[in-house]
Amino acid sequence: MEKSGGRMNRGFTEQTHFIGVLLPEDLTSRLEGYRRYMNQQYGCRSGHGTPIHVTLVPPFQLPAPCTTADIATTLAQMVAEKKWHTFNAKIEGFDAFGDRTLFAKVIPSTVWTAFRAAVYSAVAATSPGAVRKDTRPFQPHITVANRDIPPGASTEALEYLNELELKTTFPVDNITIFEHKEKHWVIGQQIEL
Repeated sequence: MEKSGGRMNRGFTEQTHFIGVLLPEDLTSRLEGYRRYMNQQYGCRSGHGTPIHVTLVPPFQLPAPCTTADIATTLAQMVAEKKWHTFNAKIEGFDAFGDRTLFAKVIPSTVWTAFRAAVYSAVAATSPGAVRKDTRPFQPHITVANRDIPPGASTEALEYLNELELKTTFPVDNITIFEHKEKHWVIGQQIEL
């Protein structure tokens, strides 16, 4: 095991930040209900302390001397220069990445892809080497359960959740920087579009 910042880890760099989009309160409340269902029905607890969001840049370690404020400044400049404005996103049902992650399906679009690419580029410019671009196509999604889903439970859970016919839209109106503090992900700073 390596020591990182005085703490032991299992050979992984300590993840300190990630970038995402927070959802409106009414939709967050609805999706929290689906998380509760997964907890009560299958015992899923992983990730339930993290605010409901769509991830744009997965967790990474922000190297010193770079700060959350530095990333926020760069993202605010990106929003102003690229003239990013609020856009609407669609959610249609649920899906899963194997048995590992069950999520509300956000419909991909060219706007999502361009938005995510711009955010990645801004974060990479502020903290070179901290983030690695994912080579897979971007699938925006809202995690309902992950990592602790019992084997085979995804199929049954998806059948039930998809019977609820979740179809809605929401405004993508922010970029949120999340920080890992005391074993929880909390909102560090938010940039409005």
